[in-house]
Amino acid sequence: MKRLLTILSTFLLSTICLMALDLGGQNRQDICLNEGWGYHSIFEVAKKAPFEPVTLPHTWNVRFIPGTVRYDRAMNVYNRTLTITPEMQGKRLFLYFEGVNSVASVFINRHIVGEHKGGYLAFCYEITDFVKPGDNLLEVWASNAFRTDVLPISGDFNVYGGIHRPCHLIVTEQDCIRPDFYASPGVLIRQKNVSAEQADLDIETFLSLKSGKQCRLKAEVKDKAGNIVGSSTVAAQGDVVHIPLTIPNPHLWQAKQDPYLYTVEVSLMDGNKVIDQVRQPTGLRSFYVDPDQGFFLNGKHLDLVGFNRHDDFDGRGSALLPEHYQQDMELILESGATFMRLAHYPHNEEMYRLSDENGIVLWTEIPFCGPGGMAYTGFLDTPGFKENARQCAHELVYQKFNHPSICFWAIFNEVLVDKDNFIGYDDPTEFFKEINAIYKGLDPSRLTTFATCVDTKLYIGIADLLAWNKYFGWYSDAVGQADKFFDNAKEEAAGTPVGVSEYGAGASPNQHSWPLDNANKADGHFHPEEAQAVCHEGNWACFSTRPYLWCKTIWHFADIQSYQRKEGEKDGFNDKGLITYDRKIKKDAFWFYKANWNPEPMIYIASRRFTDRTEAQTDVRVYTNLKQVTLFINGKKIGTMKPDNIRRALFNGVTIQPGQNVIRVEGKNGKQLLSDQCIWNLN
Repeated sequence: MKRLLTILSTFLLSTICLMALDLGGQNRQDICLNEGWGYHSIFEVAKKAPFEPVTLPHTWNVRFIPGTVRYDRAMNVYNRTLTITPEMQGKRLFLYFEGVNSVASVFINRHIVGEHKGGYLAFCYEITDFVKPGDNLLEVWASNAFRTDVLPISGDFNVYGGIHRPCHLIVTEQDCIRPDFYASPGVLIRQKNVSAEQADLDIETFLSLKSGKQCRLKAEVKDKAGNIVGSSTVAAQGDVVHIPLTIPNPHLWQAKQDPYLYTVEVSLMDGNKVIDQVRQPTGLRSFYVDPDQGFFLNGKHLDLVGFNRHDDFDGRGSALLPEHYQQDMELILESGATFMRLAHYPHNEEMYRLSDENGIVLWTEIPFCGPGGMAYTGFLDTPGFKENARQCAHELVYQKFNHPSICFWAIFNEVLVDKDNFIGYDDPTEFFKEINAIYKGLDPSRLTTFATCVDTKLYIGIADLLAWNKYFGWYSDAVGQADKFFDNAKEEAAGTPVGVSEYGAGASPNQHSWPLDNANKADGHFHPEEAQAVCHEGNWACFSTRPYLWCKTIWHFADIQSYQRKEGEKDGFNDKGLITYDRKIKKDAFWFYKANWNPEPMIYIASRRFTDRTEAQTDVRVYTNLKQVTLFINGKKIGTMKPDNIRRALFNGVTIQPGQNVIRVEGKNGKQLLSDQCIWNLN
């Protein structure tokens, strides 16, 4: 049994690498290096200082320092043995890290290989000349200490330190498709003129040729059944080779309706022998945004509704395993969402892969996070900051280029411009435009955007699209002001499409109140679940009737840790998630959106966890997409009601009896009877 468990564990750990990164092919090895690591503090300087055994992905600061809401921002040393086998002699060897937060210095046998700044993007170094046959010492100094030359320098989330994503050893022949070109797949699938009639592709491949042989490069496009639907072979000359291909009558990627994927297989060949090969799944699609009607995919309107999400999970921090991404994707699909903003940095490759396969449209961004409501001074002109932002933009585009789910590259989040209402930060507008130009130069096919919280016209012209982080009904503004704000924003944008990048409210499923106190509780420690639900109801009533809003994105998918938060039930958390940090409880607001977004028949009684009550008269709020529902209390029929246009059946002024009350609602979907019930106790 022990041996079986060891084999199973090894298989699962290997799967983490294979699922996250498909660099493919014949005569190329992708060896998972997630096991066998140890780590300790950089201050452990004794020669025989012990290393705590860990398995990647790993972070050292998944929890706060006891008694505080601070977390460890420090440097730790990781090491393991890297064995170079006889079969690797004469080959080229590359170390590929999917993410080390936030700065990584990599050593082989005490010699520096390279340093990478930025914790949310991959990096790759060739180590062929650094290793010797047999065992070698691989060492990584990982630091998540605050630095002004590494993004992000601020943000409403925790920067988890460590090798928090998988690690690989890639073994190739002397001639290869480059794994070290910005740690990209080495193959970019550029889509041009995609329609139901044909799709024109340009397969751009980055090569490293050392043998002097006359090689060829072959590109094949295969459908799901493995049939070749397009193929071309050219001479492998130079560092970059372009292979044009046309796919007649392509099966288009239609988001959730039909997330169809092809496989592009690029082979480097010496005669008839394949010496290197990279496989990349991709979907063929076209899209645009209309300033009056929103997002269109393959010529058809698609309402982009969904969540902001962070790589953050209870007990794991940002060091997530495949099962955590799968669990989150299942919850996203259950809600009926069509869209996700990956905030506020590039996420693990697994989330992009799952979005491709399940048809979730993505917004992805570099970690260019501004002060927002935090009291930081200027930072743009600090040494190295702009250089790191430029680097992140290049890495993001090249590494994620082939994912059909990505339709939007984002420049920044809440970097302030309006100097009349806020502290005078460095004026970022020209640098915004520079990052936008980098995106457009690397990838003209996608749209650019950003998320701002400041009401100013100075953002217009920075990117293709505008989007606002606005919390009507939670902070100072009332929910009823949302419609006026966005209608005015649309008019001021003068043809630039306007969207909602963040909105929402905090909630604890353990805190309750009804009727609600109208006083603002956003910064207090009482965040009743009912207040979050009512806030979302009011916002959605506005947003759902405005088709010009190209995206409508809730903050947040699930609760996250955030050191700066001293509010809600527990300090150190941003509790605006519709799901708890451990993913065990779907708050009432989740079910509200499921009723509005997911056509699967459902019925749900809100405020169900408010079990102990002191008021005999209350309201019963039901979220449902059924035609009508009937309410029963202790078996007695109270009434039947049709839900309103945002899928609520509101039974107001209902009286419950002292003691236990069984609250039950039911309704029919055709002949199928659906019901829900909960128990409220009146003391």
